[in-house]
Amino acid sequence: MRLLFISDTHNQHRSLRLPEADILIHCGDISGQGRLAEVVDFLDWYGSMPHRHKVLIAGNHDFLAEQNPTLFKSLIPQNVIYLNDSGCEIQGLRIWGSPISPWFFDWAFNRQRGTDIRQHWDLIPLDTEILITHGPPYGILDEVAHDRRRVGCQDLRTKIESLNFLKIHAFGHIHEGYGQHEEEGKLFLNASVLDEHYVLKNAPWVWEVTR
Repeated sequence: MRLLFISDTHNQHRSLRLPEADILIHCGDISGQGRLAEVVDFLDWYGSMPHRHKVLIAGNHDFLAEQNPTLFKSLIPQNVIYLNDSGCEIQGLRIWGSPISPWFFDWAFNRQRGTDIRQHWDLIPLDTEILITHGPPYGILDEVAHDRRRVGCQDLRTKIESLNFLKIHAFGHIHEGYGQHEEEGKLFLNASVLDEHYVLKNAPWVWEVTR
């Protein structure tokens, strides 16, 4: 099964050229400020993509998804799966998605580190095979360029250590962290297609998953 990962398109989605895949997955930040017009345009585009399965989570820029979740969900095309601390199964592949990331200047879906954020990671089923979060785990593709800080979530990394069936953890949020990393049989993908200057620079990640 061919999986295609993108993240942090920030209203530049219509400039993307996406390769073929069985499942298209967006790891959040579909918009710039989460305004209604931005969201509508993105979802119209996303729903029109030819990929058989399309999965989506929100990110810290996607305010509409958190502030008016009923409206946001009503806009999602029928052929798009929206995950918010929830999961789905596609052709036997168990997928879980969460928009949560550590607190950062009061953006959407921010939670304080520790107990506040941990309650979201506790929801992730132990048999998850594909994990989609907006933010990275601590120490993996999470370095901020201007001061070299690691800003990923330690509680998320601890949870991942218990996910023995996990094949891929995909995320974005930290644009300059774009890349891939393999550790203990688990593949980590930062799928941010924009660089730290919001220039469309990075290619989507395509990965084959064998059942």
